[in-house]
Amino acid sequence: MKTDELQIEHYDFSLPEDLIAQDALPNRESSRMMVIDRNSRSFSDRRFSDITGLLRAGDVLVINNTKVFPARLNGMLESGGQIELLLEHEVSPMVWKTLARPAKRLKEGKTVHFGNGLRADVVEKTESGSVLVRFECEGDFDVVLESIGRTPLPPYIKRDMAAPDEDRIRYQTVYAKERGSIAAPTAGLHFTPDVLTALTEKGVEIVEVTLHVGYGTFAPVRAESLSTHTVSGERCEITEGAADSVNRAKEQGRRVIAVGTTSTRSLESFADESGRLIAGRRIADLTITPGYRFKVIDGLLTNFHLPMSSLLVLVTTFGGYDLVMGAYRHAVSERYRFYSYGDCMLIE
Repeated sequence: MKTDELQIEHYDFSLPEDLIAQDALPNRESSRMMVIDRNSRSFSDRRFSDITGLLRAGDVLVINNTKVFPARLNGMLESGGQIELLLEHEVSPMVWKTLARPAKRLKEGKTVHFGNGLRADVVEKTESGSVLVRFECEGDFDVVLESIGRTPLPPYIKRDMAAPDEDRIRYQTVYAKERGSIAAPTAGLHFTPDVLTALTEKGVEIVEVTLHVGYGTFAPVRAESLSTHTVSGERCEITEGAADSVNRAKEQGRRVIAVGTTSTRSLESFADESGRLIAGRRIADLTITPGYRFKVIDGLLTNFHLPMSSLLVLVTTFGGYDLVMGAYRHAVSERYRFYSYGDCMLIE
């Protein structure tokens, strides 16, 4: 491990703004895919649809079945000031941890009105910068949230959000089922029912885990040295059936391919020192930085991530710093599409 790999500044790279994908492609499976071979230390340009030929019979493909909910709310204070709340998670019945913009307008006891009979009273402003609010609602809270909440797109996707958005469909995997994320596990956005069927028919075993993506996944790295960097914990569940499937594959020498950094974090967080998964439900708080020894995954499908992000650090730790950063430079020169709605890479 090189000393400079522990400095976040060494995970920076130059990215032209026009390579940041602003919209999903018309067809999910038509994205490009760079294939990185760790053994030969090489990479090649492919299409995502090629994945059915690249995965092998017996491989276990692990997907994150979390579902994005419309977590962004626009409201107004009684004084007339506008407030945007990003709901993170419910800490007790109708009490939510949120991020507010602008937070300086909110004080304990203030009330934000959203329409459709929904209001939020400010309970507490925490030292971490989040705001606890207690919602009051006329009718079913989830129904109201679905009607007035907006898809919580990342800030680098810039478009008019006033109109009804197609993102409710496209910023969601086709296998999403467990509601609770404020961001999509974006590596999974490329899959279609047909691709999943083709993989299953080939003999690839598809296993589901659940990690509800929170703000910590994409929060900026604030530490200069990765030795002091930590990623916030996220709610995660791995069932007995999922753990058994992965453990059996490892025992039989079959590959485990994680779809995305969230599936990776789930698997590695629930593994004991021998690499055996222990089923359960808890907070996944593992931070993967250089020097980490991967216990479970043998391959990783992932999108292209932000410079100096914890996700890029994770990917380079798995794929190798020089190889992955070289692949990123190649992706820029070949004009791959970056970030949530962008292209992907398969690291084997």
